[in-house]
Amino acid sequence: MAGKAFFIDTSLCTGCRGCQVACKQWNGLPGTETKNWGSFQNPKDLSVYTYKLVRFNEELGQDNKPVWYFFPDQCRHCLEPPCKEMADAQIKGGIVIDEATGAVIYTEKLKQAKAKEITDACPFNIPRVDQKTGLMAKCTMCVDRVKGGMLPACVKTCATGAMNFGDREKMVEMAKKRLEEVKAKYPKAQVTGLEDLRVFYLLVDEPKKYHEFALLPAEQLGINRKMALRRLGRELKGLARQMVVGDTASV
Repeated sequence: MAGKAFFIDTSLCTGCRGCQVACKQWNGLPGTETKNWGSFQNPKDLSVYTYKLVRFNEELGQDNKPVWYFFPDQCRHCLEPPCKEMADAQIKGGIVIDEATGAVIYTEKLKQAKAKEITDACPFNIPRVDQKTGLMAKCTMCVDRVKGGMLPACVKTCATGAMNFGDREKMVEMAKKRLEEVKAKYPKAQVTGLEDLRVFYLLVDEPKKYHEFALLPAEQLGINRKMALRRLGRELKGLARQMVVGDTASV
């Protein structure tokens, strides 16, 4: 599969949130006013002003000492994005896929779509909507930087090498190689997303310890029944139009 991809090695992530800040700086996103909610994670969730969020989760290890799990959450840029499937049923051009990178891009046309349906379609709970303007937003893969020969802002600023970006095939190879390297120390290690996504995560422990949406069952990654029926309906309508045109031409 051509295009670009991220490989995020959580074994190297220190939770510094440099990627999170760099994302805001490059995209001109304002800070988010927050309150203490009992976690070092800040802000509490993604929003139209926070495309990338390092999630924090603290667990007790086998030695009864605290262990931190950091998860840099962002849009996964699915190879077959369910959000686009849902958007196409409502407004053409609301969500587009950049041909060069494979990035899933939201446009202002999405204001004409039903935001809740777009959000519900995403298996990773990523899209966010501004209730005042109707604008939907998420990670753009920094396509403006990438097309200029630069790395995404989050990758550029990562000091530990946890964030990686490049041709998808190369990122797949890098992820598999790194997995073999850490298996000896972390027998539960695994890489997510190699088959379906453009954002791969190396997790060294059970996915649920990182985040609810760190890893989903394979059946949840495809389009749901509602979207499948909509797709079928569009295809049937298209076929009907072709038959009408054909009948008219034969007359």
